[in-house]
Amino acid sequence: MFKTIANLLNRNGRTAVRSTDAPRGGRGRRFVVAKFDSAQTTPDNRKHWANADGLSPNAAINPEVRRILRNRARYEVANNSYAKGIALTLANDTIGTGPRLQMLTDEADANARIEDAFEQWSRAADLAGKLRTMRLARAESGEAFALLVNNPAIASWGSPVSLDLKLIEADQVCTPLLRRGRTDEIDGIVLDQWGNPSAYRVLKRHPGDSGLLRAPIDDLAAYDTFAASAVVHYFRADRPGQLRGIPDITPALPLFAQLRRYTLATIAAAETAANFAAVIYTDAPPNGEADPLEPMDEVELEQRLATVLPGGWKLGQVHAEQPTTTFGEFKREILNEIARCLNMPFNVAAGNSSGYNYASGRLDHQVYFKSIRVEQHHLQLAVLDRLLKAWLNEAVLVEGLLPQSLRERGVALPEHAWFWDGVEHVDPAKEATAQATRLANHTTTLAAEYARQGRDWEQELRQRAKERALMDELGLTPAPAPSAGNPPAPQEDDTDGNEDPDRSEDPNRAQASVA
Repeated sequence: MFKTIANLLNRNGRTAVRSTDAPRGGRGRRFVVAKFDSAQTTPDNRKHWANADGLSPNAAINPEVRRILRNRARYEVANNSYAKGIALTLANDTIGTGPRLQMLTDEADANARIEDAFEQWSRAADLAGKLRTMRLARAESGEAFALLVNNPAIASWGSPVSLDLKLIEADQVCTPLLRRGRTDEIDGIVLDQWGNPSAYRVLKRHPGDSGLLRAPIDDLAAYDTFAASAVVHYFRADRPGQLRGIPDITPALPLFAQLRRYTLATIAAAETAANFAAVIYTDAPPNGEADPLEPMDEVELEQRLATVLPGGWKLGQVHAEQPTTTFGEFKREILNEIARCLNMPFNVAAGNSSGYNYASGRLDHQVYFKSIRVEQHHLQLAVLDRLLKAWLNEAVLVEGLLPQSLRERGVALPEHAWFWDGVEHVDPAKEATAQATRLANHTTTLAAEYARQGRDWEQELRQRAKERALMDELGLTPAPAPSAGNPPAPQEDDTDGNEDPDRSEDPNRAQASVA
């Protein structure tokens, strides 16, 4: 049956299937023809789909393709102000000042000791700075690699744990020339029988190092092999089975080039018109009454001086027609398209919110902040949890650093959570009122509210208790908190005529506040 149906599939994308409601007896059989317009190849769309292929994920992003994409993305980020700002914004918004560890075991004293020791180490190893570099590398190179190494210099910064993250560029992770063609190795990643990475090949020197031009041929292929447990590979897999990454800004690379070319062309046209450039022309026919002049000859004109042209000739000046009235609109549209592949709103990509009102700004940022939370969760699984496990394995060897109960736990990773920088609300007064309402009707907890701000609720409450005790000792009376039932009057939104739905009067919200 399936063979019969397959034979009915023609090359134009039509599938003919026998109808089940045809009358018995063989006569009167009807065929239902299913057709997809997108599967048709016509003279109009032939060129558009010419590069569509059926390559596997790793064949589509082969080493040469990734090398070209990396070089072009790095060039654009280095020379395009918008590209550089977008990449930096992604790194700063995703990593911020760095993640903070919160242990969730049943022993409060052990939790505090582990958190303090890890915080001390993360400062010594500059964990936040290296994570920002890894996020930048993923945006412009597609992936980032880090080796878990022992660095004695970490101890000089006050941490008894000498674990460190040594960042390496994606160019150095590759399959040497003599080992290419193996089915169990994909561009520097050695696979086990289940398809999991078991080892990584890392060149000892960067392929773009200028010193390699004078180095022996053996140095070009010199590499080290590291176990997968010692390598952190941070990238985004867009297809099943994909083992290497491509730059996040890959779909926007042609748009960045168009944006720069159009801007430079507009400036060049405006400069040409701003300078006193003119042409001498005549309406007389060839060999007519106009005085003879040499073609393409130049006539120098002095400023604030009237001159007499040869007989029969006129002076025509180049008109200043650049930039056009659509110049700003074009840049806004192309920047909006560039930022879409990064889940970034236009005002963040452009650094300009002049056309936004309060409601539209919040709505656009919801998608962006959700994307940031997804990226942070990916970092926790791909980088931070592995780093914490390696840190604990070394920290337990330091006498007196961690509690004995953790040493007896074994290799299992204790319960923990990661805190990231909170997102500031555009209207703090409104957010504080909503927060008080949620706490009053028990739809949230202090832990959840502090987590929104990237803070540990236990530390904040202990600090608050110290402050209250000191205020009582000094005879200071804290100012009374505003009632949740009387929120501050919202100010009018004067950016445009659109009504802010969050500022409209809601009787249900008022009843909840009173309750």
